[in-house]
Amino acid sequence: MADHVQRFLDFIAKSPSAFHAVKHICDALDANGFTPLCESAPWALVPGGKYYVTRNRSSVIAFAVPETGFAHFQIVSSHSDSPAFKLKHICEDEAAGGCYLRLNVERYGGMIMSSWLDRPLSIAGRVLVRRDGKLTTRLVDLARDAVLIPNMPIHFNREVNDGYAYNAQVDLLPLYGGRESKGLLRAEIARAAGVEEDDILAQDLFLYARTPGCVWGARNEFFSCPRIDDLECAYASAAAFLESPAVGHINVLAVFDNEEVGSSSKQGADSTFLTDVLTRAGTALGASDSDIRAAIAASFMASADNAHAVHPNHPEKYDAQNRTVPGGGVVIKHNANQKYTTDAASCAVFSSLCALAGVPVQHFANRSDMPGGSTLGNIANRHASMNTVDIGLAQLAMHSSYETAGCADIAYMVQALTALYTHDVVMTADGTFEIA
Repeated sequence: MADHVQRFLDFIAKSPSAFHAVKHICDALDANGFTPLCESAPWALVPGGKYYVTRNRSSVIAFAVPETGFAHFQIVSSHSDSPAFKLKHICEDEAAGGCYLRLNVERYGGMIMSSWLDRPLSIAGRVLVRRDGKLTTRLVDLARDAVLIPNMPIHFNREVNDGYAYNAQVDLLPLYGGRESKGLLRAEIARAAGVEEDDILAQDLFLYARTPGCVWGARNEFFSCPRIDDLECAYASAAAFLESPAVGHINVLAVFDNEEVGSSSKQGADSTFLTDVLTRAGTALGASDSDIRAAIAASFMASADNAHAVHPNHPEKYDAQNRTVPGGGVVIKHNANQKYTTDAASCAVFSSLCALAGVPVQHFANRSDMPGGSTLGNIANRHASMNTVDIGLAQLAMHSSYETAGCADIAYMVQALTALYTHDVVMTADGTFEIA
């Protein structure tokens, strides 16, 4: 358990943006013998092969083919992005009559804005640069306490403790420097990218919280860090995927970007990315269109995106019978209106897999008078329809810049997803499932 917590905190420290998270997952795939594929080139696949492909460098799909060749797919999907502030293309902004240099940013995703104030922040993401007559991507991480969003003192904002409404264009702009700081940010970004300033053509750069992760609690049962949602599931699914040989089916790891803003991008769950990869993999392995459609229909997916733990100070906000706690095991998420894709069939299959792995299961549903958010499963199913269960790990302060979860749960999720990858989930014509 402790090993996975520390590895996850190390992963978080190395993953200040979705681009960095996907790079580190790809590095692990490389180290484990996976072959990178290019979407714009032909694919030559072989039984027993291991492959991955990225899109936008912020999403990745990896798959491992069994020695017997083409079969149905068993998939775990998660997402690489988290709510943050994104720098606008022209972002330097003189403030207070030129006394300060602040940065012009906009919200990405549904964040708890107040959690970003008065804490050290840095800047990371990617830049597109001109090198040797080509346009190429460079990852950037300033890797220092570079900016901060200062609160107004209570003397000038007496309402701050009475439900103050933050204005993202006024209250949430980060302070970067003093009067003589104009132009220094671009120079610092260029140095971090290893290029000249004039070589930078465009950027996707985000603020990120610099507060290190920590383990805490009466029995060290909790940990806190930035970006738990959803890098905890991305880490656990990658760890399980790399530990699991493909036998009887094709194992698939899918990490999408842009879930926090609706997934409707070329690299999101609402794109053709998953369908393209599954179809092309089947075609390259010699399957017909009919075979591929049948394989997708016979497949099983776990949509892994974190769940809400009951809050210690506000238990009244949660359904009394369907609430979860950090450290209590993997969460199966339910919603009658299909915000989550779990149904009786997928719940039964995944619960059985958890039982085989010795993993405790919790169940989450919102109060009936309180709407919840959607996640990856129902979105991805629009393009590749299959039996899907929505799962996650219970956490507190979801969408804060610094979140909290249970130490025991990462290992539980790795065990549960390893069971999904290593057991063959077979659906027969009459709708019966067999788990081999």
